[in-house]
Amino acid sequence: MNPCRPQPDLIIFDCDGVLVDSELLSCRCLSEVLAGFGFTLSEAQALDLFLGRSTKAIEQHYRDLGQSLPDSFLPGLKSRVLESFAASLEPIPGVRAVISGVTVPVCVASSSDIDRVSLSLDVTDLRAHFGDRIYTAQMVARGKPAPDLFLYAAEKMGAQPARTLVIEDSVSGVQAGKAAGMTVWGFVGGSHYRARDGRAILSAAGADRVFAHMSDFWEA
Repeated sequence: MNPCRPQPDLIIFDCDGVLVDSELLSCRCLSEVLAGFGFTLSEAQALDLFLGRSTKAIEQHYRDLGQSLPDSFLPGLKSRVLESFAASLEPIPGVRAVISGVTVPVCVASSSDIDRVSLSLDVTDLRAHFGDRIYTAQMVARGKPAPDLFLYAAEKMGAQPARTLVIEDSVSGVQAGKAAGMTVWGFVGGSHYRARDGRAILSAAGADRVFAHMSDFWEA
């Protein structure tokens, strides 16, 4: 660890795009399921609109457009995502070594539902590092970019926001962490940033630091 960086009392990891390389899979599933209901949304548009957001945000987006998604949309999306994850999901390279080397408490705070997060951690053999310390948008009134989820996770973990470090890959996640009064590091090593300037995107969102490789986790 860089001695210039203070040791936090808690590290909160986002799941999608930080622990597991899932964002492109998720956006592909969303695009495909929407197409089945007659809605056109490209994978790139899905990334721009919904990266780091909950399914409530998807429904609200279409309501704001005066369109209603059918009742079968969410069950269909969940089924498609879980099927895709079970077949293809991989952990972010190097993340297991990072978590294993951390000497302070860690937890997960994700916009995804608990079934999806649990499957993600189980498929990639990361579950043992977190146990039941998993917090999702289902547990709070407002999802990211509101600070509710991160504040809830810190409270449950017995940590002060000012002594908490958040690892996030999305604009909404960075904004949520900063609104919670936490230090936020942006991570841009997921495959969804191969064709996007993630460093500029997350820096503009307010990230205190942006890095692209888990091997550089504690580096300046």
